[in-house]
Amino acid sequence: MQLGLDFNLVEELVAGVDEVGRGPLCGPVVTAAVILDPARPIQGLNDSKKLSEARREALFDEIREKALAWCVARADVAEIDQLNILHATMLAMQRAVEGLSVTPRLALIDGNRCPQLAVPCAPVIQGDGRVPAIAAASILAKVTRDREMHAFDLCYPGYGLAGHKGYPTPSHLEALRRLGPTPIHRRSFAPVRALLEQAVVTEAGLSASVLLG
Repeated sequence: MQLGLDFNLVEELVAGVDEVGRGPLCGPVVTAAVILDPARPIQGLNDSKKLSEARREALFDEIREKALAWCVARADVAEIDQLNILHATMLAMQRAVEGLSVTPRLALIDGNRCPQLAVPCAPVIQGDGRVPAIAAASILAKVTRDREMHAFDLCYPGYGLAGHKGYPTPSHLEALRRLGPTPIHRRSFAPVRALLEQAVVTEAGLSASVLLG
């Protein structure tokens, strides 16, 4: 029985690149680039979303130990709001590839487009479920971001960040309405922007009522 992707598909000096966190309302977008070692097989690599948390955590350590090179990078909330989420993701992917200690001969990017890179690259749609190196990158990115959201949950209690990881769940949206945005919320995302605009209108109305007596 095959567990995970076929490690025989691993090619020498090919980097897999993936991201986590394009959809959430808060926190950074996190990317990873991984060059696997064909001589050091890792069993069970797959799209991080298809793995249990415990399995991801175990593979996280194994990937960092056995890979020829790996790098985790990010674009923070300010960059997301300034550039938009697509361009911020491309920037974070660029940082991940540039941060590798070994230069790949090719970078395979999960999705339908590539960032600007100094090495040849190609997009692979649903690559995290097809290419072992991209699957490994998806695991590093997801475990890293999930850990960060657990830490943010301690800094900003009441939003449930450890549970929904910043995605726009009903409980997250309700907490946003009740508590307002935190410094890690993405101001450019519609639900957050709408709340901020509503707050400005409300404040203006209150100021006007005070002036009018």
